[in-house]
Parts: sequence; C-alpha cells; structure tokens
Amino acid sequence: MRVGGTPSCWRTLLFGGWEYISKMEITEYKPEYESAVIRLWEKCELTRPWNNPQLDIERKMKVNPELFLVGLIDGKVVASAMGGYEGHRGWVNYLAVESEYRRQGLAKLMMEAVEERLINMGCPKINVQVRSDNTDALQFYGKIGYNTEERISLGKRLIEDRNTER
Repeated sequence: MRVGGTPSCWRTLLFGGWEYISKMEITEYKPEYESAVIRLWEKCELTRPWNNPQLDIERKMKVNPELFLVGLIDGKVVASAMGGYEGHRGWVNYLAVESEYRRQGLAKLMMEAVEERLINMGCPKINVQVRSDNTDALQFYGKIGYNTEERISLGKRLIEDRNTER
C-alpha cells in the first residue's frame, strides 16, 4: 500500500479468515481521475439523481481535498473514499471498491488511510452513514470496529444540483 509519498509495496492482510496480498497505491484525488471515479461510484450504486457527482467532487476539492483518496492498481482507479472533518467529527462518503477487487481488504485499507489522516488532524471520532438496506456495508463497518449508534439522520437540501452532461 502506498499512502502519500511512501513507496508502493506488497501488503499482507488477514481479513475474514483469508490472507490476501494487495498491491494498491493510495493517493490523493487528482482531476484526471474524475471520470474513472464517477464510473466507480455509478457501478457501486452510490450516486443518486439529486446528487451530481461532478459537483460533489468540485465541492470536495474546496474543503479538505487531502481527505479525498483513490486506490490505484497498475494505474487504474479501483477504490475511493471521500473523508471530511469540520473540527468535531470526521466523516467518510463514497467508499467504493470495484466489484472484481472486493473482499480482498481494499476497503479496509482505504478506511485505514482516511482514519490515519483524520487522527493526524486531531479528529476524535469518525462517523459514517449507511443506507439501512445496505447490509454488506453494515457488516463491513462492523468488522472494522464501527458500531451502530441510535441516531436519526436528518437532512435539508440547501442547493439543488443541476444536471450536467458527462
């Protein structure tokens, strides 16, 4: 795994009782990754009609861009995680891994990379929101130490995203 400027190397993971060897470079998002990242989000069914992914990326690049990470294998975008921190809690959105690379520990590596950066920023706690019908994600987060907290998530749209051609 490569995080930031450290050299890429093979990393052995023990995940779910299986041992995997992963060679994934984790790096900060760059504009040339945009179309591949959006395709990944669409394949993983993370996009919604009311959220324009291009605008999500544009907005993210204005706030904590160093927390928007992509995972590359042989130069191909295979994973993403969009972290955030406002001084009270850390958040992760758009955690995604290409289907052919799932169940190999890559999502765990992406979360560890975001968590490490958040810790270095002084973040005391991280929250994630998962759609209630996404049982795979709920199981994944449970395996890596996240607990269900009895909360109700409320939202209010402040800016309507315009549809843009890709």
